[in-house]
Amino acid sequence: MPEHTAASRLRLSGLCFLLQILNILLFAVFVRYSPEGSAGPCPPQLNCSRRNEDSAFQQPRFQGVHVQVLLSFGLLVAFLSRYGPGSAAISVLITAFAIQWAVLTQGVFHFFLNGKIYVGAQSMVSADFCTAAVLISTGAVLGRVSPVQMLLLALLEVTLCTLNEYILLSLMGVSDSGRSLTVHTFGAYFGLMVSRVLYQPHKDKRKREEQQDKGHQTDVFAVVGTIYLWIFWPSFTSTTSTVHHNDENWAVLNTYFSLVASTVSTFILSPVLYEESTPRMVQVQDATLAGMAMMGMAGEMLVTPFGALIAGFLVGLISPLGFRFFTPVLRSRLKIQDTCGVHNTHGLPGILGALLGTLLTLLATADTYGYRLELVFPLVAQGSRTVTDQAIIQLSALPLTLLLAGLGGCLTG
Repeated sequence: MPEHTAASRLRLSGLCFLLQILNILLFAVFVRYSPEGSAGPCPPQLNCSRRNEDSAFQQPRFQGVHVQVLLSFGLLVAFLSRYGPGSAAISVLITAFAIQWAVLTQGVFHFFLNGKIYVGAQSMVSADFCTAAVLISTGAVLGRVSPVQMLLLALLEVTLCTLNEYILLSLMGVSDSGRSLTVHTFGAYFGLMVSRVLYQPHKDKRKREEQQDKGHQTDVFAVVGTIYLWIFWPSFTSTTSTVHHNDENWAVLNTYFSLVASTVSTFILSPVLYEESTPRMVQVQDATLAGMAMMGMAGEMLVTPFGALIAGFLVGLISPLGFRFFTPVLRSRLKIQDTCGVHNTHGLPGILGALLGTLLTLLATADTYGYRLELVFPLVAQGSRTVTDQAIIQLSALPLTLLLAGLGGCLTG
């Protein structure tokens, strides 16, 4: 047993060394700072419209995204008493590697010019979003894969996540600023398919109880994670929003309305489903995530305040029902062991958010959106697409994301 442990440590150390050296070499050859954030001339091939956005990028918003990825997502997988401290440390490792790899892979699609990848603040934020999808996936396989395997998962998932994002946002013109599809849905179902391929009946049956041991002493992780979700997630979802500066940011407001309604829903339904009179913080954390994932695509659309409350209220009811009834079906019938319940907190709310965004797209007219129409749906505002065409494209992005996530998860598993 000590020899096996020593070999595992050496494998992790060696893989970290090789991957970091690879990143350093690739950065040295390809990566340069973008001229978009400087005062000098900008090559016409680059998107110089982002110059002001990059040069005046607000530091608090930039920090908010990093805090969200490191603390909120890291602590979300730290509530299991057996795996909490270790999983928090591994999540930092995965984040450190995935950000570097995402800068490279996304740079090939979005910031590549004359053989170089030009990076700035916006490319770092995009890398954070991709890293968030990886951390969601790790929640589905927590306790069942080694750190070495998690690094390999991150290597493959970042590549496929970048491809999915490029197809949806750049080629298809899908509006998904809060990443219902490219982060929540993709990350959840990628991880679930990895879990399905790794299914081992006897081993999983033996470990099931200890992996799902959510002791009260570990609720402190859920408390801190939930607090950071409330503070930083609206800025996380609105970082790539089309409206900045002093304009009214619907994404932030709709996200807040959705999360407060979903939180209240937990206190309505949990005492009915479980014997505890007051929901535990883990359940509040799950409801918070579900309400926020619901507003990923629809956040900056014409949801209206009461519409965001209704959407959050409903998803706050659906998520605990999923934990109570659907998770056992995943485990017994589909042979998928979802350690942290990412299907109920990210996958299902992400799908519902995409469907809500599709319905709201049909309301995208100049009368209802005003100047925001060009920001949210530029092709519709320019007359290149009708509202119906845009809605069909928004809807078709869902099965495409599920297909890429499913195939990628099978390959990675």
